[in-house]
This record gives sequence, structure tokens and C-alpha cells, in this order.
Amino acid sequence: MNSSSLYFITGNDESEVRRVAQEKVLKLTQEDAGAFGLEIIETGNDTVETSLNALEETCQALLTFPFLSSGKLVWLKNITFLKDSPAGRSEAVQKGLEKLLSILQEGLPKGITFLISALEPDKRRTFFKGFSALATMTLCNQPDFGFQATEEDIVQWILERARSRNIRLEPQAAEVIAMRIGAESGPVEIELAKLATAAGEENTITEVMARNLVPMTRTGGIFDLSNAISSRNLPLALKVLKQLQGQGETSIGILLAAIVPTLRNLLLVKDLLQRHHLSPPSRANFFAATLQKLPPSETSHLPRKKEGTLNAYGLGLAAMKAHHYSCDELVKGFLACRDTNQQLLQGAHAEDVLLTQLVLKIVGNHSCPK
Repeated sequence: MNSSSLYFITGNDESEVRRVAQEKVLKLTQEDAGAFGLEIIETGNDTVETSLNALEETCQALLTFPFLSSGKLVWLKNITFLKDSPAGRSEAVQKGLEKLLSILQEGLPKGITFLISALEPDKRRTFFKGFSALATMTLCNQPDFGFQATEEDIVQWILERARSRNIRLEPQAAEVIAMRIGAESGPVEIELAKLATAAGEENTITEVMARNLVPMTRTGGIFDLSNAISSRNLPLALKVLKQLQGQGETSIGILLAAIVPTLRNLLLVKDLLQRHHLSPPSRANFFAATLQKLPPSETSHLPRKKEGTLNAYGLGLAAMKAHHYSCDELVKGFLACRDTNQQLLQGAHAEDVLLTQLVLKIVGNHSCPK
């Protein structure tokens, strides 16, 4: 049976283990232990010697009554000697852990609370099994999206993280964060906290806020340019293009990584939507179901991911924005990309000017009804 005075925060996500443990300690000290009731035990580097010292200090702290407080929280902080490591495999360290487990199994003195935050523990070890059975355990693992993961999986993961912290986040803002940060929990947490502070308690984090405040990366810039072209937002497209050029991105790279795939996807889905009288999806991930209803002959030419499955999410994003263009405009834009590519290879004109002219040619003509 779990003890209400024992807590185990662990997993393979180091930044999340640290964050969750810090929040738990803050809550426990405020509720139970009081201002003088926190004793932190940590090691600078988990050698056998430092691990043994930490274990001995922990045992003594758990058996020592609180001083100037009605309760005490002992925190064995962010240790790594529970891992399958040289220190973790040490016989002396294992004996030290057995001693600690024995103290915990006998029961702690009244008013003593114990928390361990540990990274990637070896689940085969006796201490892990024994302490897990005694303590309230919180697992903090990196998201495992599997082999068939899509961009939508990361977007949904970011939205769930925001909801768990009562942060209101637009799906479009989550897309920006996903493209610029990815599934790295530490950086995502930092950006969510920063955006929440900027938004204030009553406001929602919007796409514009995310684009303005989340650091620009190459991948994020490519996504922003693609999104601006798809949305037919000329000021934004020119702004992002200038940012990418300022970061040292090559013009041919921007053309082939952002502009050409965007025009290709828009043209492909525009053709499908018109010929099959389909309605554009309200969310990008909904388009997968639409594509599955079409015969294989209608989807065999569509872009696919590395494992061979359709890139339904990317096509869904294009389908949501395809109404901004006519098929004729998209064909002309695609041909303009071909001509610009040839000019870039010839090196006869300034590259930044060529790309600016191309974006103006594609996005600037608003002859297509919205």
C-alpha cells in the first residue's frame, strides 16, 4: 500500500522530472513542512563515493526529527545512481539502497515526508520495485509517438501540456511551437510559460503571439513561410523570407524546402477538392479520413512520409487554405518556381531579389475569390 508521506518522481525526461519535482516540493513545503522543514540531498556527480554519502545522509535525515518545525521534507534530488550506470551497479551502492528501503518499509517517524526525484531508473533493481510499491509515483517520460508519428501528434501533445497547466492555446499557436521547438519538453515548457505570462490570465495564446515570441529556427521559419504563402498573407511572407535570408539560408534551399512543396500541396489538394466536390477540412488531421475514401488511383501521386504513408496532415493544412487560390494561379505559381530555380542555378541575378519577386508573383495577385 502506498504511503502518503513517500513520493517518487522519475522517468527518462530529465527536464520534466526536475520541473515536476520542484513543483511538488513547493506544494509540500507550503502545505505541510513549513519554512524550516526542507532538507535537500543531492550529488554533484554520481560516483560510487558520492552516491554512498548521499544515501547515508538520507538515512540520517529520515531518522532525525524536525527542528523548529512540525514537519520535515527530505528530498533526495535528481539522482542518477538508480540508473544502470557504474555507480548504480556498484555492490556498495546496492547495499546502501537496501538499507534505505528497509528504513522506509519499517515506516518513517511522524511528520517526516520523503521524496526522490531520479532519472531513468533501472526497473529491474530491488530498490525500484520496493520503493515504487511504497510511494506515490509520478512518471515523467519523453513522449513516444511511435514509428507512424505525424506533426499532428506533436501538436496535440503540446495542446495537452497547455491544458494541464490551464493555459489556453490556439491550435495554430501549437503548430508554430511544434514546428519551432518539436517534442522537447523542457524548451516547450519554457515557451509555454513565457507565452502565458505575455498573454495574461484572461487571454489566449494566439498564433501571432507564438510566431512573435517563440525563437525562430530553420524548420520553424520554413513552416512560417509555407503558412504565410498558403494563407496568402503577403506582408508575413515577405517578413519571414527576409528573416530566413538573414539567418543565412540559401535561396535555393528556401525555394525547394518551403515554396515549391507549398505550391505543390496546394495544387494537388485544390485539384482533388474540385474534381470530387469535397469540402475542405475544419482541422488538418481530419483530411486523412477524406483521403481514405478516395480510390488508390486518386492518391497514388500524393506526397508521402519516409515510411511510405500519405502525408495527410500536410495535405490537410493545404486543403484548409486552398480556397485562397484558383487552380490556374497555382499552376502559374508552380511554373514561376521552375523559372526562378533556373535563374538561381544560372546565378545571373541577385538571389534575394529573385525570391522576393517570386513571392510577390505568387502571393500578391488576389484575383481568386476568397
